[in-house]
Amino acid sequence: MLPPMAIFFPLFTLLEDLGYLPRVAFNLDKYFKKCRACGKQALTMCMGFGCNAAGIVGCRIIDSPRERMIAMLTNNFVPCNGRFPTLIAILTMFFVGTGGGILRSLWSALLLTGLIVLGILTTFFVSAALSRTVLKGTPSSFTLELPPYRKPQIGKVIIRSIFDRTLFVLGRAAVVAAPAGMIIWLLANISIGDITLLSRCAEFLDPFAQLFGLDGVILLAFILGLPANEIVVPIMIMAYLSAGSLIEMNDLSALRTLLVDNGWTWITAVSVMLFSLMHWPCSTTCLTIRKETGSWKWTIAAFLIPTGFGLLACFLFTRIAQIFI
Repeated sequence: MLPPMAIFFPLFTLLEDLGYLPRVAFNLDKYFKKCRACGKQALTMCMGFGCNAAGIVGCRIIDSPRERMIAMLTNNFVPCNGRFPTLIAILTMFFVGTGGGILRSLWSALLLTGLIVLGILTTFFVSAALSRTVLKGTPSSFTLELPPYRKPQIGKVIIRSIFDRTLFVLGRAAVVAAPAGMIIWLLANISIGDITLLSRCAEFLDPFAQLFGLDGVILLAFILGLPANEIVVPIMIMAYLSAGSLIEMNDLSALRTLLVDNGWTWITAVSVMLFSLMHWPCSTTCLTIRKETGSWKWTIAAFLIPTGFGLLACFLFTRIAQIFI
């Protein structure tokens, strides 16, 4: 988790210190106003690309409690740093190819951009739906003084981003990392008969997962990946190989072969990307939502809303794809 955040948050803070981010909020304000939300939500959404937990904390800049809640409930629809490796790897293996070349890199970037745009459009849609149902209300006035572009203070930017954002997120993650790691290890190493608990859980989930273009191992990997999205793919590999610990495969060609041998098709790949884009927040984000809202009700809502949209998107895509194949 550390390397991506150590890169993203200093760059994000650099744009903030430069005076660029207020202009992002100003330019996107009219689109959020159509959703009866606040233009400042654009800033919390952008911060969510680094870490959704940090994006939730950033919602403090929104003055209206109603609009702040909308921003919190929809922040998870933009992929964080933990989901980007999964999305990029699947795009590369199934839709671009594992070879090099400028055209392949460009095609990969375009496909990834398309997924990000889908997440942003979903954010707009859900924000509008919430503002017309459970969080009804009129948009608050949005007054923003655009600061002049200025030379950023590099030293302060690095220190502020590391201590205020990076270490904050890592501290929250550490609270659940050790217990979750112990659960994963126990499931992979305790057997009933000749089958591990991990495999039995995957078999139990498989019929349900098949409805959404997934399999039991994939769904179980997302469930056990609740502490951090970075471990979803290693859990899949561990389950497919019947290994006793988390495994990473740096060779994408070998990883693609392993996935295909275990029944993956392009439909499975797209379903996994859709579910990775839209599923429950990680445990760090859930803890942050609970602290910021002071309510388990809204924390559960923030868990269920993206999960429901993710399952619905996978179900509809799988059914449509199967009709035309």
